[in-house]
Amino acid sequence: MIMKRRAFMRRFSFTMSLLLALIMVSGCAVIGRGKDFRPIEEKSLTQVTPGKTTAADVMKLFGPPSQIVKLSNGNAYIYDRSLSKATGFWLILVTFANYDTQHDRIVFFMNNQDLVTHYGSSFKSDSAAYALPF
Repeated sequence: MIMKRRAFMRRFSFTMSLLLALIMVSGCAVIGRGKDFRPIEEKSLTQVTPGKTTAADVMKLFGPPSQIVKLSNGNAYIYDRSLSKATGFWLILVTFANYDTQHDRIVFFMNNQDLVTHYGSSFKSDSAAYALPF
């Protein structure tokens, strides 16, 4: 009876140790990064003067816009860039993940003569960060 109990305990200990080892080595980790479009140079905005800069000048500085919106008194040229950073890891039963996306965006408003009337900008893509998911 004692021999059967010892054999059972050894088999149980071996099985639990094997299961624990499998759980510890069966995880997977990932780090990812994605970019949309080309970077927007914030310094190029110093060359834009409302009332003087044309739509052609804007396209020379920034390239083709991500989107053109037709307005009643002209157009809006929208330039958008996003930077995404992802971190995650998977265990057998549990997944932890963090995904951070930040955007750079410039919107130029053009009148009917294709002159820039005003613009707005936001530069946040540099603040995208890899982080632990908890």
